Amino acid sequence: MVFMRIAIVKLSALGDIVHAMVVLQFIKSFNQEILIDWVVDEAYKDLLDLYPDINLVHITKLRRSKKKKSLPLLFTELTKVRKLGPYDIVIDMQGLIKSAIISKLIPAKKTIGFDKSSIRERLASFFYSDKFNYEYSKNVIERNTAIVGFALGLSISKKQIQHKSSFLFPKSKKLNIKLSTFKKNILLIPGASHISKCYPSSKFAELTTLIDANFFVIWGSKKEKMMANEINKLSNKVNVCDQLQLDHLLLLISKIDLVIGPDTGPTHIAWAMNIPSITLFGATPGYRNTYKTMINRVIESDSKVDPNNIDKSDMSIKNIDVHEISKVANELLF
Repeated sequence: MVFMRIAIVKLSALGDIVHAMVVLQFIKSFNQEILIDWVVDEAYKDLLDLYPDINLVHITKLRRSKKKKSLPLLFTELTKVRKLGPYDIVIDMQGLIKSAIISKLIPAKKTIGFDKSSIRERLASFFYSDKFNYEYSKNVIERNTAIVGFALGLSISKKQIQHKSSFLFPKSKKLNIKLSTFKKNILLIPGASHISKCYPSSKFAELTTLIDANFFVIWGSKKEKMMANEINKLSNKVNVCDQLQLDHLLLLISKIDLVIGPDTGPTHIAWAMNIPSITLFGATPGYRNTYKTMINRVIESDSKVDPNNIDKSDMSIKNIDVHEISKVANELLF
């Protein structure tokens, strides 16, 4: 085996990083001698720190510099990137102008990314030495494995993705949440990055009356906490969790029997950990944004979704029949 040092650039967000991390096990199966570093926004460093096959995690503060509108901080971050490496290959799995610039600044023999017809921010492809064509509307997990295959000369099949190993590992061993020992435990996720992705609290509450199980609800912001409390108020059958740090979220999901939620990070974490899940899709495309397995199911609204132009006014997720969710949940649980 030939020793090689590579850097993967995937800056954000939680679900997108999870979908990208699946490639790591296939790289290591192909060649254990490949040393893998990862460049990520500081907010998601902990997720990658938990993975044993990543050599180094390099953080950037681009999001912070943008929020503060700080040019000195931006300059500092870009200067820091130039000191990384050198690498044999840098792979930009994000396909944005900011990730492409970072990839270009990292010293490497090759900088690989998607070509201009395969990404939304077409200018990003200008910064790559080697460009890869793969239709943007195709499944995101297959896109991730395909570009890594192109970069390293390996083939990753759909069957391999279907039968992936779990790849998120909590450090914590003690869960401060009491799970039922005689009923199935179901985790409900009401929140997401945009309201158009969120399933109505009233329907989540109704769902708790249709399945004989022990329900938990998680939240990550004040708005999501309000949604969680509303579900509890309407059904009085759910346990609203305290706000969880990432490691405790991973531990909880690892012990849950079923996760039900929208197109958002925690639901995708269930897929990554091989935990049964139902992902609900309305304004975003289910065929693209997750990967179906025997235990990871998808329910989509009847909305016609364009991956290149997401309509955030599309509230069709609310039209998903709660009885359909109940039926699929019972199939997975019992």
